[in-house]
Amino acid sequence: MPPVDSICHLPDALLLRILSELPTAKDVVATMVLSKRWEPLWKSVPKLVFDDDSNQNIDDTGSRFSRFVERSLILHEAPVETLHFNLTEESLVVNEIGVWIALAVKCSVRDLIMDIDCPTILPRSLYRGSGMLVSLKLKSVTLMDVSPLPSFLTLKALTLASVKYPGDEFVRRLLSSCHVLEDLDVEQCVGDNVTIFTVKVPSLISASLYKSAKRCTQSEDGFVIDAPSLEYLNILYDTSGFCVIENDMPHLGEADVVASHSSPGVTLTSFNSAKRLFTCLPYSKDAYSVGTVFHRLVYLRICTCETEWLNLLMRLLNDSPNLRFLKLQECHKIDSTRPCWNDPSSVPECLSSSLETLEWVGYQGREEEKEVAAFILRSGSCLKKVTISSKSTDSDKKKLEMLKELSLSFRRSPTCQLAFN
Repeated sequence: MPPVDSICHLPDALLLRILSELPTAKDVVATMVLSKRWEPLWKSVPKLVFDDDSNQNIDDTGSRFSRFVERSLILHEAPVETLHFNLTEESLVVNEIGVWIALAVKCSVRDLIMDIDCPTILPRSLYRGSGMLVSLKLKSVTLMDVSPLPSFLTLKALTLASVKYPGDEFVRRLLSSCHVLEDLDVEQCVGDNVTIFTVKVPSLISASLYKSAKRCTQSEDGFVIDAPSLEYLNILYDTSGFCVIENDMPHLGEADVVASHSSPGVTLTSFNSAKRLFTCLPYSKDAYSVGTVFHRLVYLRICTCETEWLNLLMRLLNDSPNLRFLKLQECHKIDSTRPCWNDPSSVPECLSSSLETLEWVGYQGREEEKEVAAFILRSGSCLKKVTISSKSTDSDKKKLEMLKELSLSFRRSPTCQLAFN
């Protein structure tokens, strides 16, 4: 670390960048005692993190922390690009949050993060910054209803984690007021008072939607999505529910779809325009409508933890004529009931015309795994690279046996490489 004197001669812009990398606002303010050169700099730092955990070692009370936050924001002289509140119940003064947000608006905050360790009601003052916010991240808060909702004219990224809402209609109005929103990350929690979470945002490019397993919901609980500009969509259900796509997503590049045993309403039918697909479903028959063809799909990753994964794999291979990359991977806790393999009556078109790469992570040499691997290796006319990775706990002897078995099924080709890790 160079001495303070040598750093003092650096230009202000560089010093402010250095201060922005400090962990908390408390650390930033502390630099004012270094020298007269440093004394005013903290008032212009573009990033402030108020973390009440950092005060516990000196036995700060909530009131003292609140005064520090308020005074720091009042004295700040330059716009704040990023303002991050990391709060715990011990020092949270609920009545002060409205004041802090009002001061944040005064500081022209563009990126606001509210990470709170206990349920907290955010005041209406949050919406006063709607005209300048570019990124908003809320965790463990309760939103108040406001009518009419202001338009978030500049908001491009929104994260809602364990947030409680006034109801379904409020969520629909909130997201509809975000006219340029591009990234949305939602984690629905217990007791959020929303049954149908509607995402109707024409500008949306990326969305990750998750329903917690702890939610006590009924079958009518789900997501309704109308976002024709989507390029990435991640749907994760740990509980029952459905997902309705109201319009085509012609620009969809990647989709991740994971559902639990109790979510037969989540299907792949609306994802047939995806180029890359990762899926883990406990069912194959109702995974998507008969006649659906995945013409654009070139990359497919299937989780092998569910009993139905083999049937789902064969359906997707038959309905993905241009598939080039196939990855099989056990991503979750494996189902105790193992599937049975039946040799198909015909070879899927992609195996004979387009599939170039097979990657299998967590291969254990189970009977059904050996059968499907042998089928793909025999039928893959265009295969160029096959990589099989066993579990790290397998012995060298077992790995050698699995390699020998796979080699017997391998279609000999000078252009294809078989690697066993």
